[in-house]
Amino acid sequence: MKTRLALVPGEPAGIGPELCVRLAQRIELSSLCTAYADPDVLMQAATALQLPLELLAADADIMHGGQLRIVAHRLPAPTRAGHPDPANAAATIAALDAAAQDCLQGRMHGLVTGPFHKAAINDGGIAYTGTTERLAQQAGCDVAMMLARPGLRVALATTHLPLRDVPDAITAERLQRIVTITHEALRHDFGMASPRIAVLGLNPHAGEDGHLGREELDVIIPALDQLRARGLNLQGPLPADTAFLPDKLPQFDAVVAMYHDQGLPVLKSTGIEHAVNITLGLPYPRVAVDHGTALDIAGSGRATPDSLFAAVEQCARFAEQREQTR
Repeated sequence: MKTRLALVPGEPAGIGPELCVRLAQRIELSSLCTAYADPDVLMQAATALQLPLELLAADADIMHGGQLRIVAHRLPAPTRAGHPDPANAAATIAALDAAAQDCLQGRMHGLVTGPFHKAAINDGGIAYTGTTERLAQQAGCDVAMMLARPGLRVALATTHLPLRDVPDAITAERLQRIVTITHEALRHDFGMASPRIAVLGLNPHAGEDGHLGREELDVIIPALDQLRARGLNLQGPLPADTAFLPDKLPQFDAVVAMYHDQGLPVLKSTGIEHAVNITLGLPYPRVAVDHGTALDIAGSGRATPDSLFAAVEQCARFAEQREQTR
């Protein structure tokens, strides 16, 4: 199988386009990718970086560095680095939707996405809580968000929720769904026969036997016990303040955190440049960069492409793994 990945830069005024230009310089990565983007924006980024860029038809062969296949999605308004324009929101999302649809139809084997700017999209009249949620709605399936870097994978029971809403969102049904999706992804995408998953508690010290909250006793422990009865290898609920200690992490293949800022600061503080954002549960592999639009440095040439490179490499591995186990 010749792996074909759809590449969506994300917010056109952010660093996504220039990261795609840098990726085009590496033929081992660019040969896998087809960009769904505005060609003028990519050429503008290449000029700013003083790097060569030749945009090719979607069915062309990549012969050397500096080439990139493209499916053109024109923006209605001019783009200025660092200044998102809500007038471009619909076209930006249309590129994402088209790339994902091509993955659903089998024309592409996986999706790699750059960073999107939520405020600009919502200001453009499109209700948008995140790319993960939009892809799940389009595919009509349940998903889980995982961020990963070498040596650590963290899936989230809840994603973009206000902190005060998290306890009510941690239901037995949701937790079992997220843990099961994580378990299946570790088996089928990561190739692990019997994944070991650590599940964090919601409260400090995992509730301290009910003295610091009852969510562990009333919801989390019964939910995990039911999953264990189905054969899942689970540890927890564990106190979040000690679960990430260096001597503990080798015991797990992944960690399920209860909320966004419980698990992700640990991961991002110890290797964000090589971290990626993975959507588990989709019918196709989707991997994104683990950083934002970086509007403050967009167009300056200072953005590092390591996370995008890692995302393409990881997405290609997932696509190959799925092909082998089909």
